[in-house]
Amino acid sequence: MMQTIRQASSLTGTVSLPADKSISHRSALLSALGEGTSRIYNFPTSADPQSTLECVRALGISAGRTDEGVLEVEGQGLDELRPPDEPLDCGNSGTTMRLLAGIMAGQRFGSVLTGDASLRQRPMERIADPLQAMGARVELREGCAPIRIRGTQSGLKPIEYRLPMASAQVKSCVLLAGLYATGRTVVIEPTPCRDHTERMLGLKVEELGGERHLIVDSGHTVPATTWTVPGDFSGASFFLVAGSIVPNSELQLNDVGLNPSRTALLDVLDGMGADITIENERVLGAEPVGDITVRTAALSGVDVGGRLIPNLIDEIPVLSVAAACAEGRTEIRDAEELRVKETDRLHAMAQNLRALGVEVQEREDGLTIEGNGPNLLGGSVKSFDDHRIAMSMGVAGLVAHGATTITDAECARVSFPDFWTELHRLASV
Repeated sequence: MMQTIRQASSLTGTVSLPADKSISHRSALLSALGEGTSRIYNFPTSADPQSTLECVRALGISAGRTDEGVLEVEGQGLDELRPPDEPLDCGNSGTTMRLLAGIMAGQRFGSVLTGDASLRQRPMERIADPLQAMGARVELREGCAPIRIRGTQSGLKPIEYRLPMASAQVKSCVLLAGLYATGRTVVIEPTPCRDHTERMLGLKVEELGGERHLIVDSGHTVPATTWTVPGDFSGASFFLVAGSIVPNSELQLNDVGLNPSRTALLDVLDGMGADITIENERVLGAEPVGDITVRTAALSGVDVGGRLIPNLIDEIPVLSVAAACAEGRTEIRDAEELRVKETDRLHAMAQNLRALGVEVQEREDGLTIEGNGPNLLGGSVKSFDDHRIAMSMGVAGLVAHGATTITDAECARVSFPDFWTELHRLASV
């Protein structure tokens, strides 16, 4: 599907956001491991969380929606999952595969985790290494999926594992495997990254020498509970940038997840001069949420790198669009992790922004973008079959002179099924 976006004169209204993907994945998995019936409010229909849900069902867990739309999951406890009849299909979801691998490493039966062509090219040694250190028998194909995990009869060994990179997926994989270890498993996190797993599991966290130590003790159980999934901050990011760069705009985004390990984009946009206010801050379950208003503002270039990057990693593609529409140069560093996402996102954004007349220098770990105000030129760009690239270029199309065509734009459904509908609904041309 090709999507054509025309230059907008304004964006106004209230944005309807999808539910948070990261929390949705974890709520489904933890509910499956819980002892009893868990209820999940606002579980999304987007492709990635549905992949997690289908894997849960393939492991013998009953999960279905009530007449009110609440997802009910009949958890069987840590040790009562059923051997799957077929390989567990994680679709396009790296979160599904890496978190589920931690759970499957502790099972008495074997399993195979696979996914689509894109997911089967993403690096999996980063989870295989710590799982093997815990005694799991994990086999990869040239460092990637399919992942074959042999069953263990004696449980896993506890380890102390220092994360070699800031990765919430790797961290979560080891913590979930730690539920099946006979002793204390400790994950040392030198650079903070998304903390949903430790929040939702209620784990002990210690600060030692400027590092976070996350602790799972043997015997830690997962109770059945009620989860409420907030609006997805990563989904909100496209409209935070769009509302900042499109003239005469004012957008309202309600019930957005504001976990501080996810919201570095707010700090960066504030440094660029954005007009963003947050009201009605509160806590839903273990997660902070709030209502956000964004209005048009003149942006300036910034330098972004270091410890900000892990809490900004998914938003860097759309931040690149904001940088292209700002005055002055923006430097993005320490973001080499973007090269091993659904596509090489640094290369994809550099190529697409150049197609719209932006001067971009691509480096191994980032981008240098010469902003010149919102003076992009419409043209044809590619999604690279990556939902965040497609949606970022949709935002760019709102300020580009003429029309911008995004090829293979249907991939946005992976995380935001109604994105194109929302964009057209809110825009005046």
